[in-house]
Amino acid sequence: MHTTHSTLSRPPASAPAYVRKPNSLVRALLRLGVPMGPNTLLTVRGRTSGQPRTVPVAVTEADGRRWVIGAYGDVNWVRNLRAAGGGEIVLDGRSTKVTATELDEAEAEWFFRDIVGPYLRRLPRILQAILRALFRHLAPDMLTDPALAARNRPVFELFASDPA
Repeated sequence: MHTTHSTLSRPPASAPAYVRKPNSLVRALLRLGVPMGPNTLLTVRGRTSGQPRTVPVAVTEADGRRWVIGAYGDVNWVRNLRAAGGGEIVLDGRSTKVTATELDEAEAEWFFRDIVGPYLRRLPRILQAILRALFRHLAPDMLTDPALAARNRPVFELFASDPA
């Protein structure tokens, strides 16, 4: 696969340790209802065990639509969501059943090009700075190369399956 930036490569199949280690604390805080920006809890049935697996994820919301990004590539929660076709996320303090549709490469490129940048600009400045610093270090293609990001980072659109 040809890339336009030789320093960019496929993301690892797991998040870095400094992202994984605080996940239990982040899960606990989110369960308590502590607001953490765009982060919420996603519960998906494990593709092998069948057991519910809960992970913190960032939900991008724009124009009444919601997406989650597999920022670290094809990690376990991404494979579980793909296999299950949906799960539950916490919205406004309530668990909401969702179906998930994975974007194809062209749709994902549109998402990274036309949704991610404007979405970041709507966040509070301190959160913008934190996310831009993280993206520059962990996922620079998400901000600079939508085509590369679309090839390497799965994106799912979420649709509420509970009546509103």
